[in-house]
Amino acid sequence: MILIIAEKPSLGRNIAAGLGSFQRRDGYLENESYVITWAFGHLFSLVDIEAYNPLPEAQGRWSMKNLPCFPETFRFELRKGKDKQTDGGVLKQFRIIEALCNREDVDTVVNAGDADREGEIIVRTCIRNALKHPKTVKRLWLPDQTPQTVRAAFSEMKEDEAYDNLANEGYARTYIDWLYGVNLTRYATLKSGSLMRVGRVIVPIVRAIYDRDMAIKHFVPETYYSIASKEKTGDEVVELQSKKRFSAEELEKAKKTCDAYNACDAIVTSVKRRKDILSPGKLYSLSKLQNVLGKKYKMSMAESLAIVQKLYEEGFLTYPRTNSEYLATAEKGKIKTILEACAKLGYPVVFKDKKTIFDDSKIESHSAITPTYKIPDKSRLSEKEMQVYSTVFRRFVAVFCSEDCVAEKVEITVAVGDLEEFVLKGLSIREKGWMKYDDANQRDKLLPALQKGDRVNIRFTPVEKETSPPKHYTIETLNNYLKNPFREEKAAVDDSMGADDAEEYRAMFEGIELGTEATRTGIIDNARNSGYIQLKKDVYTILPGGIYLIESLERMNIRMDKYKTSEMGRALKKVYRGEMAVSESVDMAKTEIAQYFTPDVPLPIEEDRNVGFFGDVIGVCPLCGAPVKRYKMSYGCSGYKNGCKFQLSLYICGREISVANARQLLETGSTSKIKGFISKKGTPFDAVLRREGERCVFVFNDERND
Repeated sequence: MILIIAEKPSLGRNIAAGLGSFQRRDGYLENESYVITWAFGHLFSLVDIEAYNPLPEAQGRWSMKNLPCFPETFRFELRKGKDKQTDGGVLKQFRIIEALCNREDVDTVVNAGDADREGEIIVRTCIRNALKHPKTVKRLWLPDQTPQTVRAAFSEMKEDEAYDNLANEGYARTYIDWLYGVNLTRYATLKSGSLMRVGRVIVPIVRAIYDRDMAIKHFVPETYYSIASKEKTGDEVVELQSKKRFSAEELEKAKKTCDAYNACDAIVTSVKRRKDILSPGKLYSLSKLQNVLGKKYKMSMAESLAIVQKLYEEGFLTYPRTNSEYLATAEKGKIKTILEACAKLGYPVVFKDKKTIFDDSKIESHSAITPTYKIPDKSRLSEKEMQVYSTVFRRFVAVFCSEDCVAEKVEITVAVGDLEEFVLKGLSIREKGWMKYDDANQRDKLLPALQKGDRVNIRFTPVEKETSPPKHYTIETLNNYLKNPFREEKAAVDDSMGADDAEEYRAMFEGIELGTEATRTGIIDNARNSGYIQLKKDVYTILPGGIYLIESLERMNIRMDKYKTSEMGRALKKVYRGEMAVSESVDMAKTEIAQYFTPDVPLPIEEDRNVGFFGDVIGVCPLCGAPVKRYKMSYGCSGYKNGCKFQLSLYICGREISVANARQLLETGSTSKIKGFISKKGTPFDAVLRREGERCVFVFNDERND
């Protein structure tokens, strides 16, 4: 008997549909050859810090006393509910899995997790905890969930050990994210007094949006001049825009340049016309699909992923969490079957055996998202489901369309004396071909009917312009940034089929991206739900909670940036390739995290910036004698409920007021000279803080000033 453990009930049902008739039992399905059961996604999670370093006296509250926590061996437990107790449904289902794994008539267990590293470790962890004695364990790898694919995949199953590197990468990522998450989230929360979700990927994502929005907020436009001519020649306007640029102080120079241009003849020196075959866009990876859906339909990444996942589970689309836009050469037969289904619906498609479509070197685990041979009844899909399915289907038809998209490209060169050449480029679509099936941004751009030797009328004038601020991140531009945070935004790769994308795939396989196709959507959604960022239509902006997060982490010197996150991403890829052990990658994370818990070298009091932890008692109130505590944004008297108003801001003129400075102020009435204040004009200065009743004032050279 073969026991199949699916990641979710829906997958279990789809496997059953491919293998024959089954009887329903409590928590599983069974026939004469197979037993099929399932998890509910993650049944297990890593235990919390208290399981390794218990602190009974903390009574469930977080404490610095058991930080940092670096387990020698990571332990899993059955997932708990909000009440911190094991979820009853989870416990029941695991007991079913456990009983089935250890049934005497079961000799083979099949890991049928989703075909990715997360699916691999979800079911692998269940099997590890359930099996009492060794049995044969195999892996079912499903690129889609149609009955035909299920049957084919069963004939090609490998030993689960063949996926050890994938599992190792999955476990390494789980351990590393736990280390960053629990240690730094607790540390930052205890330090600041506000819950801060600090993670390896979430912080760089919020940081990117913060940096962009701050650049927009502080952008100061600069005036400049360009020169342009927009005159009629015959019945048509010819627009010539110079590449030259003049500063705000160079208006006279711009005018003289215009005069020089206008004194010349403008002659058409060449007219080039050529027929061209335009390529459709490449097949979709998840992020590229989300880019299109966000831009066209204003779908958030979470919404689009949920719909794609549902269509996958219903057998209409292939596996969605893919980073590739190419198909595997081994899939050619399957693609021919899908094309036959498309042709029966009247679409003009033909099989194309091209490197621009089938390229194993650009596939890490999964091929591009495509429709399957199972075509849905469109009347049974919701409007949004139809939008998603149609987007994937139409791109697939466009890629395999038997009709070329034919265009005429025109290039006209106009020389203004020997001062500057202007190249005008135009395009007109002659035969739409695949463009009839896939939405395209390509539109006709018609040029004036000029011939070589024609004289063009010109009148150049200065045009006043202003530099523009950066644009807010959109779903598309943020996705492009996260795929390669070291690439210039304007250098984003051309998505048309056949475009050179070797550098993009090299970077992706190296691991420099922030997050992955499988995790990125959930992390961005977590940032939204945490109140760090917001998404309106398809534009991301920072929220006050995100500003506070980033600026607080800066003050704590917690540097969770794209460089460190990418470095860890590279390590995970090395684990996947078998070039690094899980323990080595975990040790990298431990070394990075440990530095935040290493006591700082004491600085002279005038340079000290250590503000301690939220709730620390730092001294006695000079006004009422009650304890003075460190609060979120100030040192304040704990007797405020009795009317005492003594308070000292934690941050004054861009500078932290350290615990040592605050204590000195409480004990002596003033601090030593503190270095590093910044005035409103941006000028650095040093000063003494002196207490006067309920407030403090600056003292410069022993002269008192507010």
